[in-house]
Amino acid sequence: MADRRLTVLQLLPALEGGGVERGTVEISRALVAAGHRSLVMSAGGRYVEQLLAEGSEHIEWEIGRKHLATLLLVRPLRRLLVSEQVDIVHVRSRLPAWILELALRGMPPEQRPIRISTVHGLYSVSRYSAIMTRGERVIAVSSTVRNYILKNYPECHPDRIVVIPRGVDPAEFPRGYQPDPEWREAFFKQFPETRNKTLLTLPGRLTRLKGHHAFIHLIDALLERDMPVHGLIVGGEDPRRAAYARELRDTVAQKGLQGNITFTGARTDMREIYAVSRIVYSLSTKPESFGRTVVEALSMGVPVIGYDHGGVGEVLAQWFPQGKVRLEDHQSLIERSIRLGLETPVVPENDDFTLDEMLGRTLALYADLSA
Repeated sequence: MADRRLTVLQLLPALEGGGVERGTVEISRALVAAGHRSLVMSAGGRYVEQLLAEGSEHIEWEIGRKHLATLLLVRPLRRLLVSEQVDIVHVRSRLPAWILELALRGMPPEQRPIRISTVHGLYSVSRYSAIMTRGERVIAVSSTVRNYILKNYPECHPDRIVVIPRGVDPAEFPRGYQPDPEWREAFFKQFPETRNKTLLTLPGRLTRLKGHHAFIHLIDALLERDMPVHGLIVGGEDPRRAAYARELRDTVAQKGLQGNITFTGARTDMREIYAVSRIVYSLSTKPESFGRTVVEALSMGVPVIGYDHGGVGEVLAQWFPQGKVRLEDHQSLIERSIRLGLETPVVPENDDFTLDEMLGRTLALYADLSA
């Protein structure tokens, strides 16, 4: 039991899925385990049932809805902060952060809870985005994000920024994991062209800048060198970008690679797909704030090759530097793939990007600020 029981409220648009939502649930579970009171405000979603089962409370408000009516939540939020005696508000998204800002402005300073924000992404630089830098502490999910804040929001003092990288649970992505025979049989039955091939995998939704064209070029080049590889493009299609998905499939067809590259669509079995992959790739041409798929695959001991920029380059530099490739250096990408594919290098243990490390540092920050 904690020395002082805190009431912590987390604000986010919804709890449907994704890294921000998963992190919210993980922090909530840790708060309850430490003897604190955990409140989450969102429009709801599939994680709510888990949240409640693990001892948190959920307040179903559409605080992330982009509509003028959302401003009507300012006063109710102000009243809730007082009535529930909230000690800390942890905000994870821009619109909820603005509603919180307006609520706090109407409160006497001595009644205001401590405000913490997490900058999860490299948002467009604007006054609207600047709200995420106004907390008593601003959590950056990587040094890349910290540098982005310092460069674009100089009014945010460096001492207020705390770097806490996202972490994965080694039990969820265990080192050396192998799928059971039933999963293997089902997967290879669904995608028979992948059986007995060296699988190279690019995870991520089918959106431009994710490096799909570079990956297709890589598979083509490796096949020309008589390497028995097969490319897996794992990710759902964005309905708003259907033309891009067609463009990718047309490119595969034009190169005659229909039997060598598989579009799996969205999958919920990424652990198993990582496990049967020889190499996992992260080829986004736009810097990412962190790179969760990189950490998940490396946690399992699967080599990762990624462009050396943003959060992905940061993780690789610290954990698996032989996986770094200069941005859009296609020749180096080919050569590195050949070398790592033949060598099957040993990936070090995960010491820095674990879920326990992330949770421990976040709860320690809560405790320090409320002391």
